[in-house]
Amino acid sequence: MLFVMIGSLLTLTSCSSDDDGGGSGSAGSGTIVAKIDGTSFQSMSISSTATIANNGQNLVIIGSNSDGKAFSFTVFGYAGTGTYPIGGGVNIANGASYTETDVDLNNPQNSTTEIWQAPYDDTQVGELRVSEQTETTLKGTFDFTCKNVNGDQSVKTITEGSFNLEIQVVN
Repeated sequence: MLFVMIGSLLTLTSCSSDDDGGGSGSAGSGTIVAKIDGTSFQSMSISSTATIANNGQNLVIIGSNSDGKAFSFTVFGYAGTGTYPIGGGVNIANGASYTETDVDLNNPQNSTTEIWQAPYDDTQVGELRVSEQTETTLKGTFDFTCKNVNGDQSVKTITEGSFNLEIQVVN
């Protein structure tokens, strides 16, 4: 009976919540990585950053690669490490987007940009989890679904997302 009680106590006390933002993911320094409908994406460090603004209350994350693909996240009411829902009721202001730009080098005016945005209705469509924040670095993970509301109405599923970015602070 003693072993059962000790085992139960260890099991209950070893559980943790995601309030701390979970793990930091697999992104290398200065990058954002993810899978878009199963296809791998990695941003370039020169075009990826996390900005904390409005006296630390807003977080903006951006990252793009040389293929014209990019991610953008906006969190209002940022409070450091933790989990931030994308969409859902009052959290509808927290947003994410995935963008594909196709540049026509022969005729740049024929270039196109498609944007898949989240949320696209009043439901929660994902989460951004900040697991670590230092004076210079922000790390975390994300996943969400997004919709091309101004285009063909297609939906993309973003999985295995993570970021490891340099922080800029703007007040």
